[in-house]
Parts: sequence; C-alpha cells; structure tokens
Amino acid sequence: MSIDPNTKKNWLPTSKHAVTVSYFYDSTRNVYRIISLDGTKAIINSTISPNMTFTKTSQKFGQWADSRANTVYGLGFSTEHHLAKFAEKFAEYKEAARLAKEKSQEKMEMATSPSQESPGGELSSPLTPVTPPMENINGTDEICDTTPNSDTLPGPAQNALAFAHSPAMTKHWEAELEALKGNNAKLTAALLESTANVKQWKQQLAAYQEEAERLHKRVTELECQSNQTPVIKSQKTELNQTIEELENTLRDKEEEMEKLKEELENMNDLMEQKDTLTQKLEETELRSRVLEEQLAGAEQRLEENQEEQENFRKSLRTLLELLDGKIFELTELRDTLARLIEEAS
Repeated sequence: MSIDPNTKKNWLPTSKHAVTVSYFYDSTRNVYRIISLDGTKAIINSTISPNMTFTKTSQKFGQWADSRANTVYGLGFSTEHHLAKFAEKFAEYKEAARLAKEKSQEKMEMATSPSQESPGGELSSPLTPVTPPMENINGTDEICDTTPNSDTLPGPAQNALAFAHSPAMTKHWEAELEALKGNNAKLTAALLESTANVKQWKQQLAAYQEEAERLHKRVTELECQSNQTPVIKSQKTELNQTIEELENTLRDKEEEMEKLKEELENMNDLMEQKDTLTQKLEETELRSRVLEEQLAGAEQRLEENQEEQENFRKSLRTLLELLDGKIFELTELRDTLARLIEEAS
C-alpha cells in the first residue's frame, strides 16, 4: 500500500493480489533498494537512506516513509515471523547505507580539485539481489474453472488410450509452464534494470553531448586567437583527446542500447511462448476431465451389463430346474404306463 497523496491519511492499495518484495544492491550508486513488481510494473522502488525508519503498526503490518518519493509505503504480511524478518533486514541495510554514505563523504573530502575527477562515471547500474524474495503480501489466489464440452466424444478405445497418456502430457506441460514462469520472473527483473539503466544512460548521453559541444566551442575560440602559445596548443590537444574519448563512449553506449532492445524483443517472444503453453495445458486438463467422465460412464455401464447377465443366468437356472422336474415326472409317467401295458397283456 501507499499513502493517499491528497489526504496523507488513507491507504491506497497498489496491488490487487499477493506480490513479492525484495532487497537489491545498486553497486554503481552504492545504495540499497526495496523493489516490488506487479507483472512488469514497479509498484515499489524505494532507496534506503540512513534516516529511514521501519515502524510496526500492528502484528502483521509495517510502514516506512520515503522522502525522495514523497510517499509512505505500507506492507501487510501473512505471519508475524515474516514481518520481524523484513524489519530485521531493513535495519541491517539501513546501517549498511549509513556506512556507505560515510565512505562516500570521506572520498569526496580527499579529492583535491575538480580536475582530478573522472569525466564520466559508469553508465551501467546493476541491481544485485541481497536477500531471497519475501513471501507474497496482501493478496488472494485466483482459481480458474472450466466446463468440458460433451457435444463430440471419442469412442471407448480412443478414450482408454488418451486417458492413459493424458497425465504424462499434463506433467510435461506443467514442467514447461514452470520453466517459463521462472524465465519470465528473471526477464521481468532484467527489464526493470534495463529500463532504469536506459534512463540513466540517456541523461548521461545528453550530458556528454553538452560537454562535447562546449569543448568544440572552446576549441574554435582557441583557434581564432591570433597569438597561439604552446600552452594553448597543449590545451587544444587535450580537448581534442577528451572529445574523442567522449565520442567513443557515446558509440559504446549506443551499442549497449541496441543490445537492450534486442533483449526486450526476445523477452516478448518468450512471453508469447508462455501464453501458448498455458493454453495447451488448459486444453489438456479439460480433455483429461472429459476422459475421466467417459471412463466413469463406461465402468457404470459395464457394471449394469454384468448385473443383467447375472440375472439372466439365475433365470436360466430356474428354468432348467423346472424342466428337470417336468422331465422326471414324464419319465415316471412313462414307466407307469409301461407297467400298465405289461399287466394288461
């Protein structure tokens, strides 16, 4: 959550479901960050400063104020243990930020003059995760329910074969989906890092361009001077070298930007593959449920046929017993008639 910028009292939810919150270390700026993504959107991007304080307002809720972002962030946790763990890491990296700031101030005090500084810093700003991601916060899981279509059903033999192979296919697609989810998370983090780097690079490229234009003007002014001294010539040479270095740096950064664009295009292709596999998995699950229902129906019909056959056997036994009785009676009647005929003769 974040504080309402208008009232400064009410909380506004930044995500409708559970999200992951992680600590990252920016090695270029030597700062620690708290970052959380909702899909590809960064809902939390807070730089930890020594004067920040994480406050536990309840057993499962905590907040901190970010003066740079001019807002207050709030997090709800599933257990008290997760809240305590987050607060402990917050204090740890707050102390690390304080030490880093002191070291940076010491380095600045040791600098003797601006001319000794480097003309430009590193343009890349890698974010290194310093802790495993925290558990999901403030959210509920969504369940998707599908109803099978029973207009067209395969025959019994096809049902048995497809039912035998469907669990293996389901496990295969589930493994593929999990792998794509992992790749998606990595690419999302890389996209966030690349976006931040591109913005920083654009700013530094603009600064380099302004510096190059200023140096070109300075060279022109020096060339227009009628009495050129050896000092001016040496300054011109140094300025030309600086311009060449800046132009080389510009070319290198342009190449890096092109590589980042290619990585973004590859990430879009992987997202499309993930959507396709997800759809195939849903179709496989739907077909599996249909086959299970068909198998249950076939088993029920088989039981009914067995009961009918058993009843038919019982009827045949009863009929045979009746026939045996009648045959026995007819045999006795025949023997009696034979004796009567013999006695009469």
